[in-house]
Amino acid sequence: MTTKTQPAPSALKKYASTTSVVSRPPSPTKKGDGIDIGTYDGALERDVGDLVYGEAAEDLALDSSADKTRPTREWHLTDFEIGRPLGKGKFGRVYMVRTKTEPRFIIALKTLYKSELVQSKVEKQLRREIEIQQHLRHPNVLRLYGYFHDEKRIFLMLEFAGKGELYRQLSKHGSFSEKRSARYIDQMADALGYLHSKHVIHRDIKPENLLLGINGELKIADFGWSVHAPGNRRTTLCGTLDYLPPEMVEGKEHNEKVDHWALGVLTYEFICGSPPFEDLSGYNATYKRIARVDLKIPPKVSAEAADLIRKLLRYNPAERLPLADVRRHPWVVKYRSKDGSNAAQS
Repeated sequence: MTTKTQPAPSALKKYASTTSVVSRPPSPTKKGDGIDIGTYDGALERDVGDLVYGEAAEDLALDSSADKTRPTREWHLTDFEIGRPLGKGKFGRVYMVRTKTEPRFIIALKTLYKSELVQSKVEKQLRREIEIQQHLRHPNVLRLYGYFHDEKRIFLMLEFAGKGELYRQLSKHGSFSEKRSARYIDQMADALGYLHSKHVIHRDIKPENLLLGINGELKIADFGWSVHAPGNRRTTLCGTLDYLPPEMVEGKEHNEKVDHWALGVLTYEFICGSPPFEDLSGYNATYKRIARVDLKIPPKVSAEAADLIRKLLRYNPAERLPLADVRRHPWVVKYRSKDGSNAAQS
């Protein structure tokens, strides 16, 4: 459920905290009031979708205040001051909002129209996405703080990623420096290691599903294709073609090593500006290149980066470099910042 996002207003840079959705201002007297959340366009009142009934209505009666393990307080749309739209996704819109109660946190409020979810038959996928994301706690994984619904919509209270979608940065620059790429891959490997320790396989790692926090730190988002798989054996074909590993292309069982493969594709795309197996002549040609691991690394890529890419893009999933070894790889270590913050600004 990818949503296109815009970068944050520059005012937020002054006040936002390092790791939180919420903007914790420097003075207790200002709270979140010193931050411009932009102008609301009124679309939530104009566009509310259609009613759904029966089992679908029950499936989509989602409210984090009723969660059995970590219930939140009860939330309603009237609890928020709504600001500017951050983007529009397949099933709704995302807004920059501020809670009306102290300490007036700033978050991204994602709206999903129930009727469109039902029409696309993704009710259960959404429930799974929420169940997975609400329990994740990692600085490089986008937080889901809570969720609630009304008759026609579902609202997700998400961490506000102040610098927007990484894909926009990649499109703007064409490619990234190896320093910037290595720092992103370091953060990705750490976050994926955390997900896998929780038996969560993301299965749709790509630039469009990665956001940037206010200090440039990477945030894995969009868990629509994720699965909680303690047995770690799945057969569903999902994700995005350019990032699919050979075992998925060939319809075989797959496990968490699909994310290792995607990390290799991501490393290549960061440095080169396009995925390694992309074939403009069509899907079938791309499928064949993936199945053969037809990898051609251009001369511009350093020997160290090329080594990491090759160690991740292995046909045999068991041979793909472990994530802990990715973080220890000379290319990653070479560019890691001394303070450990690893925000990839350059």
